[in-house]
Amino acid sequence: MPPGSSDTPPGGDRSGASLPFRVAVIGAGPAGFYAADRLLKQDDLDIEVDMFDRLPTPFGLVRHGVAPDHPKIKNVTRVFDRTAENPKFRFFGNVACGQHLTPADFRKLYHQIIYTVGAQTDRALGIPGEDLKGSHSATEFVAWYNGHPDYRGLEFDLSQPSVAIVGVGNVAVDVARILCRTVDELKQTDIADYALEALAGSKVKRVVMLGRRGPAQAAFSYPELKELGHMDDAQTRALPEEAELDDLTKKHLTEHPDSTAQKKVDMLQLYAAAPDAGKSRGLTIRFLVSPTKITEQDGRVAGMDIVHNELYETDDGGMRPRATEKTEHLACGLVFRSVGYLGVPLEGVPFHAKWGVIPNQKGRITEEGQTDPIVGEYCAGWIKRGPTGLIGTNKGDAIETVECMIHDIKAGTTHRPDHPTADAAEKFIADRQPAYFSYDHWRSLDQHELNLGVETGRPRVKLTTVASMLEALGR
Repeated sequence: MPPGSSDTPPGGDRSGASLPFRVAVIGAGPAGFYAADRLLKQDDLDIEVDMFDRLPTPFGLVRHGVAPDHPKIKNVTRVFDRTAENPKFRFFGNVACGQHLTPADFRKLYHQIIYTVGAQTDRALGIPGEDLKGSHSATEFVAWYNGHPDYRGLEFDLSQPSVAIVGVGNVAVDVARILCRTVDELKQTDIADYALEALAGSKVKRVVMLGRRGPAQAAFSYPELKELGHMDDAQTRALPEEAELDDLTKKHLTEHPDSTAQKKVDMLQLYAAAPDAGKSRGLTIRFLVSPTKITEQDGRVAGMDIVHNELYETDDGGMRPRATEKTEHLACGLVFRSVGYLGVPLEGVPFHAKWGVIPNQKGRITEEGQTDPIVGEYCAGWIKRGPTGLIGTNKGDAIETVECMIHDIKAGTTHRPDHPTADAAEKFIADRQPAYFSYDHWRSLDQHELNLGVETGRPRVKLTTVASMLEALGR
């Protein structure tokens, strides 16, 4: 029988008294809020949701991952605010799972636990020189310029004139765009103050993005690609020979028309044919090339060896790249790898190390290699399916998990917590972490940051340390 289980009817305490179903959501990003919203909209069930995050602030990658020059994307937080207004919702920020409370603790307090912790690290390239000074993950850079408390102390050598970004997804495009923006463009955003100051002194003039497949297979979205043509002082280019489609891709698009892929190819070919606009910075998007080694000088990044690829058709009709004998050397002093996020394990929770996810069946957590679900344990978002899709993709994903949770509640297969009341949970949490942040604390902090923005002519000035957040609230 799972920990915390008994024959007590679901929703009841040990005496059999009727109580609300208590759900803990671990992680306050989009998947967590979508799940909470769905749970709270069950008219035929009395459900209370407590949401936890190790940071004082909610919204996960919406706050710390969305590029600061994309403010409209952040408007989704208004939807999350409405969820938080529900009297059966509570937020406990600055509370870390595994540090302040363990999974075993949650099982004593809640009928169900859903992990929505995202993917917090990055995939490695696995090539020599990757650990040299000047070689970074895009994950670190994005978190740094967005004011994530864990990353604000990082340093990036922006005195280097040439930068290479390995990857052609939307995150890679975000990194390239931030490196190419002017200070005046960045001042109109909520980028962290220290990042704005560092980027103001940037000597970067040349940015190169490297894609291992062709232009039709590039992972970035069309709007992201199109935006690269509208930077004040940076011109985006592609090499004409690399923007042209190979015969295999032409055949594939003829047999399987893809209007979105074709639009991206057309835009890249426009970039390749465009005359020099006389801008001070340049972004070049390369295709069918892969890094094989990061070279060094005096212990730091000095360049990158790359190999040219060709596409071949796989047995299942897909297209994959393979190396040719053609190579070249790319001079650069700074490297960012952007080849995917990766989930990290939580102590006491099953984890599939190779895939970087919690093993599950439609959101019901399983032991690795098993199919039978663990009673009362669930996951949603990137930690469930891997780092794919946009913010809105998490909604359908969370709904799938919640439908399983609702089914299990009605079937009576939940944890049987020892202390299944809101007061008991709050007391337990306060004992373990007196400096927790409620949603009202967040609202006060949010207004404080907006007021600082008004004073400086910017949309927001983020506080980037837990200490400064506590101080702003007089705590």
